[in-house]
Parts: sequence; C-alpha cells; structure tokens
Amino acid sequence: MRRHRDRPGGAADSERGPVAVGASPGDHRGTSAAGDGLFTLPVTEALRKDRFSGSATVPSAVTSCHDRPLRGRLMTELRPLDMGFMELEDTDRHISLGIGAVAIMAGPIPTRSAFDAMLAEGVDRNERLRQRVRRSPLDLTAPVWEQDPDFALAHHIRWTALPGAGDEPTLRELIATELEERLDRDHPLWQCVVVDRVSDGRWALIVKAHHSMVDGVSGMSLFERLCDPPEDSVSKRTVPSRLSGVGLVDRLVRGVRDPWAVPRFALTMARGLLPVMGAAVSPAPSSSLNGPIGRQRRYAIARASLTDVHAIGTSFEVTVNDVVLAAVASAYRTVLSRRGEEPTAGKVRVLVPVSVRAPGAEEITDNRVSAMIPYLPIELADPIERLTAVHERVARHRARGEAGAQSSLLAIAEWVPHALVGWTFRLAGHFPQRSVAALVTNVVGPRHRLTFHGREVLEILPCIPLAMRLRTTIAVLSYRDCLIFGITGDFDTTPDIDNIADGIEGEIAELSARASRSDLGDSR
Repeated sequence: MRRHRDRPGGAADSERGPVAVGASPGDHRGTSAAGDGLFTLPVTEALRKDRFSGSATVPSAVTSCHDRPLRGRLMTELRPLDMGFMELEDTDRHISLGIGAVAIMAGPIPTRSAFDAMLAEGVDRNERLRQRVRRSPLDLTAPVWEQDPDFALAHHIRWTALPGAGDEPTLRELIATELEERLDRDHPLWQCVVVDRVSDGRWALIVKAHHSMVDGVSGMSLFERLCDPPEDSVSKRTVPSRLSGVGLVDRLVRGVRDPWAVPRFALTMARGLLPVMGAAVSPAPSSSLNGPIGRQRRYAIARASLTDVHAIGTSFEVTVNDVVLAAVASAYRTVLSRRGEEPTAGKVRVLVPVSVRAPGAEEITDNRVSAMIPYLPIELADPIERLTAVHERVARHRARGEAGAQSSLLAIAEWVPHALVGWTFRLAGHFPQRSVAALVTNVVGPRHRLTFHGREVLEILPCIPLAMRLRTTIAVLSYRDCLIFGITGDFDTTPDIDNIADGIEGEIAELSARASRSDLGDSR
C-alpha cells in the first residue's frame, strides 16, 4: 500500500507530499512532562513582529534583523536555523525534513466539504499557513516569508483510506510513506492527509509542516490551533512585544556600560561551546546506528503511561526526561546486542534538542532550539544504574551551559551575511558526521482533551525525519496521560525497528515495577 492516495477531486496523486509536531516551562523531578528535546532552557529574547501572531511593537534593532520591507510590505526573514533546515534538505536527495503529528480521531469521518470548512477556519487564524518561502537570486540575501498569490486550500489536503482491516501496522506504513515525501516549495510548506477506514471505526489526520517553519513547541501549538477552540479560550491572543530577559542586543548595550560584560559573556559561551564542538568533530566508535541512509522509511510506536513515568521519577528522584532517555538507552543496548555488536561505553551519543523558546512565544512559527549531545550508558545492564547514570550525565551537560552557548551563537549568526551562513549549513550537510548515533526529542502535548470538528482526538503520534547519517530518530509526545514514542528508521538498515519500541516499553515497565517495590519497602 505504498501509493494509494487521491486528491479531493478524486484523481490519483502519488507525487505530492513531505511534517509538524511544545515544551513545559521547566523540568521538575518526577512531575514534569518533558519539553521540546527533553528540556527547556529559560532563555528569553526580544520578539520580532510576526504578522500572523498579532500586532506587536518591537525594538528596531531586533526588527531590522528579521523584517524588511519588500514591495511596500513588511516581509519576515527566515532565521538562520530555519534556513539551515532548507539548506540541509537541499544537500541530500534521500531526506525530507518535515515533522508530523498523526491524530487518531473518533468517528465518523467528516464529509469533504465539512472538513474543508473546518480547516479553512484554522488557516484563517494562522497567516504563516498562507505564506511561502521566497528566495533571492543566487541566495545573496536571506529568504523571506511572503503571501502565496495562488494559495488554494486544495493544494494542502489529500484524502486516502487504509486497505483491509486498517490496523496499526498498515497505518504505520502509511506514516512512513508520508515521511519520505517532500513538500512543494512553490506553496506554503504544510499539508494535511485525511485517512479513512482506521480500525474500530476511527479515522486519522496527518498534519505535516517543514522543519524550517516549526519546531516541536510551535508545531504542537499550531496543531492545537487547527483543532476546535477550548471553551475557555479568548477570541484574540496578542504576542508580547518584548519578553523579559537578556538577549544579544541587551548584552551589547551592557558591554558599553560594563567593559567586563562582553569578555565574561564570551568566556561563558566558549566554555559551553567547546565540549559540543569537540563532540561534533570527534567520531564515536563504529555503530550500525550511524551510516548512509536511503529514501524509504519505517515507523514504529511505543506507549507508556505518563502517570507511571511520573511515579518512577518520584521514586528514584529523577526527572521524567531521565526516564525517557534511560528507556531509549535500554532499547539501543538490546538492539545492538542482537545485531552482534558489543554495547560498550561511549558507543552511542545522542543529539538531544533543547527548547530555548521563551514563555509566551509558543505560537510563533519558527525554530528556537539548541542541543546537548550526551552519551547513553548502554554499557550498564542494571536498569536502576542506567537511570542514575543518565541523570548524572545530563546534569553535567546542563551545568556546562552547552545549550545556552549554542543559542547565543545562533543569535550572533543572525547578524552574519546570509550567503556565509548558507554556505556553512551546506558544508555541514555534506560533512559525513560520525559522532552522533541517534536523535531523541521530547514534546509536551496538551493535558486536556482535544476535538476536531466535534470529533475527539484519541491519540497523537509524533513523527520526525532522518538526516545526517542518523538511521533512527525518536520523537516523544505527551497527550493527556499517555506518552507516545514515535520511532523513525531507515527502511534498509533498520528492519528490527520494532525491537526498539519493545525495548522502550519493557524498560519503563521494569522501572515501574521496581519503583512499586521500592515504595512498598519504604512504607514498611
């Protein structure tokens, strides 16, 4: 069932296609669902004016960096990281850089006219969904978001139906197919796929957006705004003109007043960047998790109770994020062992995105993430020792301020000529990185029930792409009391992707059992 979709008008369509999935404002022991990339960093910045988010008065120094007049209108430039995802996609014909959310809906499926009307309302509330990327000749200046003069909702909606019983393996195969396909850059970079005949009388909605448009936080916020408004929502939301905190412009102003401020800032940034840069260029021991990837994908799902994960964190005095990484470490340990590879120390280093999005900026559709690159303790066989090691290693990375240093570097990049930034991302795309084995990102979804056109959203499955020789990536999303692990794998090199899902579920079940025994012992 690799190609079985049709357009709203009924014509077969096999070539259209590549995708969209917040973060909690903290990472509390045992009680927090994780943020985008497992952590949130309390870094704030001045907001530029994003016309789709409401009016705002922005300091001119910040506005000039992203917004410029074009043909009498204010056009929003892509930030360096947003642009970088497009450059990275251009360097590798095997990848499609989109992130997605697959909503499993209670039936019955709406009619096409009713669905179109409902989606149109959501699009009207999000101007970015009507904007495409406009690039300059020879890419001498930064690309900008501009209104698509030929915008038509039909460009962004496809209808399909699962064959047979419409079971989960069949749905997973469809999701994998959607992850393979690129979005049409002649139009706004998003798409919805309506899936009929899902088992048990359900249907599904696949929402996809290019990574240059959203990160985990903004993508999840975008999906929520496409759903029915909550009963207590306000009719109009205004983005604050400036958030509290210290941004790059603030630091430059402070440097004039305090001659030692800039050297201190540079030293802090260097201390944070050096470990990350060293990790990026230092190859890790050879592993089947890192290597060339093909065009086709596989997709698997693991599930856990958020209540159980909270209980584990409380029992062992670790965070929910630690539990997530420990479960992933266990799964990779099992998979590598079954592949005949020794799970030695220093073999699996993972990229962990870190949200640097300020509170109140969730609805701004762009990328505001940094990263940490910790080693997973796959060499440890005991689940509790593994969990403790994860907690200690992540704490060391956070203490060094790696994520904050990278965020400052990206802020500086906004003042560098676009052509130089573009070539830097292109060079990175051609560089065969061998230091990172996988990516694990965690997105906080809503704790309240969502509905779409009156239909309940039963479950939300996150899905993210592959790139940079990473043969597996894992997106973790919480919705209500469920924690979903969406695992993307390269089709040719990850035929055992279900073992990763089984390993995650098994580790969380084992940790939950041990937490229960520990609590029982304490009560005695």
